Amino acid sequence: MTTTAGLLVVLGAAVGAPTRYLADRWLQSTHGTGFPWGTFTVNIVASFVLGLITGLAASAIVSPAVAVLVGTGFCGALSTWSTLGYETVRLAEERAWALATFNIVVSLFAGLGAAGLGFAVAGGAG
Repeated sequence: MTTTAGLLVVLGAAVGAPTRYLADRWLQSTHGTGFPWGTFTVNIVASFVLGLITGLAASAIVSPAVAVLVGTGFCGALSTWSTLGYETVRLAEERAWALATFNIVVSLFAGLGAAGLGFAVAGGAG
């Protein structure tokens, strides 16, 4: 990775990480349930944006630098697989089996679907 690419990742992450935190706190405060809606939402949004930026880059609509800034930096910091794992374990420890299962299964399929939709919207590989 070049110095420029590294700086782009840092800049994107500097926006993505606080966005994740603020979105998570806001969503959790508005829903007030034991389900981790904040993490679920940011992961789906990040998947869509990553699919979109990947499709735009594949179609040469955006530069590789923009793809690194938004895809690797912003989306990488916005999404969080480790928190998904932790929150699922927490739900299982609370014996909220249905919510734990929902969190894993729906996060996986919705994330893949969102990424695919983003890619398709961008006209990627087409």
